[in-house]
Amino acid sequence: MATFLYKLGRLAFRRRHFVALIWVALLTLAGVGAASAPTAGSASFSIPGTEAQKAFDLLEERFPGSSADGATARVVFQAPDGQKLSSAAHKAAVEDTVKELGNGSEVVSVTDPFKTDSVSKDGTVGYAQVRYEVSGMELQESSKEALEHAADDARASGLTVEIGGDALQATPETGSTEIIGIAVAAVVLVITLGSLVAAGLPLLTALIGVGIGVSTITALANALDLGSTTSTLAMMIGLAVGIDYALFIVSRYRAELAEGRDREEAVGRATGTAGSAVVFAGLTVVIALVGLSVVNIPMLTKMGIAAAGTVVIAVLIALTMIPALLGYAGRKVQPAGAKSKLFGRGKAASGDKPAKPNMGTRWASFVVRRPVAVLLLGVVGLGAAAVPVGSLELGLPDDGSQPTSTTQRRAYDLLSEGFGPGFNGPFLVVGDAKDSADPKAAATEVADGIKDLDGVVTVTPATFNKAGDTFTITVIPDSKPSSTQTEDLVHTIRDTGADIKADTGTEVLVSGTTAMNIDFSQKMNDALIPYLALVVGLAFLLLIAVFRSILVPLKAALGFLLSVLAALGAVVAVFQWGWLSGLMGVEETGPIMSMMPIFMVGVVFGLAMDYEVFLVTRMREAYVHGESPGQAVVTGFKHGARVVTAAAVIMMAVFAGFIGSSESMVKMIGFGLAVAVFFDAFVVRMAIVPAVLALLGTKAWWLPKWLDRALPNVDVEGEGLKAAAEAHADADKELVRA
Repeated sequence: MATFLYKLGRLAFRRRHFVALIWVALLTLAGVGAASAPTAGSASFSIPGTEAQKAFDLLEERFPGSSADGATARVVFQAPDGQKLSSAAHKAAVEDTVKELGNGSEVVSVTDPFKTDSVSKDGTVGYAQVRYEVSGMELQESSKEALEHAADDARASGLTVEIGGDALQATPETGSTEIIGIAVAAVVLVITLGSLVAAGLPLLTALIGVGIGVSTITALANALDLGSTTSTLAMMIGLAVGIDYALFIVSRYRAELAEGRDREEAVGRATGTAGSAVVFAGLTVVIALVGLSVVNIPMLTKMGIAAAGTVVIAVLIALTMIPALLGYAGRKVQPAGAKSKLFGRGKAASGDKPAKPNMGTRWASFVVRRPVAVLLLGVVGLGAAAVPVGSLELGLPDDGSQPTSTTQRRAYDLLSEGFGPGFNGPFLVVGDAKDSADPKAAATEVADGIKDLDGVVTVTPATFNKAGDTFTITVIPDSKPSSTQTEDLVHTIRDTGADIKADTGTEVLVSGTTAMNIDFSQKMNDALIPYLALVVGLAFLLLIAVFRSILVPLKAALGFLLSVLAALGAVVAVFQWGWLSGLMGVEETGPIMSMMPIFMVGVVFGLAMDYEVFLVTRMREAYVHGESPGQAVVTGFKHGARVVTAAAVIMMAVFAGFIGSSESMVKMIGFGLAVAVFFDAFVVRMAIVPAVLALLGTKAWWLPKWLDRALPNVDVEGEGLKAAAEAHADADKELVRA
């Protein structure tokens, strides 16, 4: 591996014009594709293998043209204090609004509150249901404006009018904090690399890589049914790893220059050593992201594959474009330790006292002397941060989790006030009576059976399709959608449906948004253990080949579990408990996104292995070259701690930049990943890892002989580079003689 990458780096350095042209051409091609691609709507959401999805598919088949996946809006009316909607003036205003709503070009149907008994018992609150033929993200702007205009007309008559549902769904915005994150990354790069040119290389290549990745996703979004969140997450991960991977190679290049090597040789050695670490670090991220397909939720699978594609691009750019740009930069990128024009630092002049050991060396020496104390402190600290995980509640956001300043949240509250908390989370019970002798009698039995259950407020009469073999019943619970009582009621109705099928031959299925959320959360929980086993298992095997050790990969996996649990604890504390919620821009607390744990496990595992591979390969390299285990730890920190620290700060800044997003899922993931990187880089990799390696000594690098013979030699340490370098030197001499 190292020898191949060494040759690749030298080739890219020599053929820099060709390499740069290829990447610019790819960026242009992707940009043109994105600009000419049709606007994509929201990604379809399905959960294969669940009862709620089966019911939804049955509705699509038996009720054709019903636009079951179309956007909906609930226009909620409230009479002024002391008045009722049934008064002549208010009733006329409501009816005029209903008529105006029905004129929309994309509207399928509108209900009249007075004809559908959609007015509260006290007569103060009522609602009109609007159904559209397309989804909320596909809805034309003119339809949204018409909806809001109709509400404004009703308000002019003295009514309070709010709009709920997904018809006003907007494309999420990331906010200005994303730019701040990149600016922080730029500052850290300048401080770490000592010059604007050297700092600009990782930023430039990361932006090109993300530009290619996100533009490709945009170009294919309509054809592959990719949502807007897919490109946002790909951008988040692509920026972070793109900057880090380039930083690793540029830092190693400066270290090779400091050893006295010429620039082409330094590029080759940097690509062969740090580039090998980048390849395997990237592989662990790709494994973690592609492994999300195990969950068998198409939306999550597409998100993972798209983000993995961006990571692959980041790896390829780091291995080819960075060497090419280093060729263009020439002497503007100085050797490590050379005096910086920006900060005036550098090596001691000849005759001066030797430079003091750097911070990484001093810290590693301290850890090696007191490994037990450092290990206990790190484990206890992460354990304390993980305590909130014990009260983790999973769910999917609804209008009740929106800020109180939004019309969706105000509509949600009005409906809860007028009709009860369960009105915002109705169940849709679907009956397949195709094999029933008397479908109408079966529907009556289903409705009567549900009415007798505890926690049920209302059961509507059955509505049949044209063929008369399928019916729907709406059930209103007495508890809010995200409560455990509502979840228990869904399971109870499903249990009742099993008995009804045995008696009448009618299959009863429970669907609707609330039931879909419950099934989604359950599927996430069921998939977590298999996903962990797959991803950690594959990465464990990969790291055994990289480190030629059993205990080092095992320690890496256990350290990751500590950091991800601590990060989940922080997410619960902020987004569920409300700690520091104002600082993080969290206006409403509630359950943690159902996909958050499994997504964090995947992404954080891949990113954690970045630092593990880069830091520990330097230790492995020192150990292979004859240093004692303890000294190898110190040497690894001497060369790698500064870079890993800078890379972690950059990654945290990039992820934290997405906390300003208007999309709650993006905000939560940005915060969770930033905290996870902090815990993993600064507690696990910088404290727990050297402490464990110091305690293990030579045992850390033990590998059974039979396994050593069976494993391929990936040569991350660059042992084969000496022969390759000598061959290139001989070739250069021959050219000179010729």
